[in-house]
Amino acid sequence: MDLILGYLGALIVGLTLGLLGGGGSILTVPILVYLLALNPVTATAYSLFVVGTTSLVGSFRNLSKGMVDIKVAVVFAIPAFIAVYLTRRFMVPAIPDEIFTVNNFVLTKDLGIMLFFALIMLFASISMIRGRKSNDKEDKKVKLNIPLIVLEGAVVGVLTGIVGAGGGFLIIPVLVLFANLPMKRAVATSLLIIAAKSLIGFIGDVQNLTIDWSFLLTFTGISIIGIFIGIYLNKFINEKPLKKAFGWFVLLMGIYIIAKELIF
Repeated sequence: MDLILGYLGALIVGLTLGLLGGGGSILTVPILVYLLALNPVTATAYSLFVVGTTSLVGSFRNLSKGMVDIKVAVVFAIPAFIAVYLTRRFMVPAIPDEIFTVNNFVLTKDLGIMLFFALIMLFASISMIRGRKSNDKEDKKVKLNIPLIVLEGAVVGVLTGIVGAGGGFLIIPVLVLFANLPMKRAVATSLLIIAAKSLIGFIGDVQNLTIDWSFLLTFTGISIIGIFIGIYLNKFINEKPLKKAFGWFVLLMGIYIIAKELIF
């Protein structure tokens, strides 16, 4: 039964990505941990593969429409995928099973990852609830602030490596502010960046973990089916209220994870 619910969750991840153009990846880790009982390190690794593969599917669609700025993607992605690979290959395995103990409270590696993931969910939810100001003038001149983009790429790479989520809510504002991209091109470009850094980060896990390829490919395949269904349904649904509602859901999920890990 849990496996069926997990696969249904994979479909919902894809549906969310197809409907909203992002956000679905932040559901992947909770589904893998709480429905399918994977440990957080394995769950974040599998999430990188799911996020990377599904984002790659979306990237092909955007590339065919000429919506991706390749130069900006490369400048951001190179420090991001170096950081995410190093994080998954060396930093995550180096975290001790027990990080510290205070009285009767023990912060374990698994607990630390889930709490950090919940905090990322809270930040992401606030971004979705507040929304983004649209600035879609296509004649805007792309102007790269390379040092800041490289720095942000490295930071996002480390965060992605730890929590296994795409980080689109961090990447898109950077592309708008520091590369002067219109919003639609920033969203499209971010998908290619997410695909590259997530899949390269997963390579670091292949060297450290035993991967259940049969399960992972099935889960990812169902998620991809969900993307195409979501893209179709997107023609009939107003995205803005849906994204705000999803933001509230993610906020509640983040609070639930913190409560579950610390109290229940």
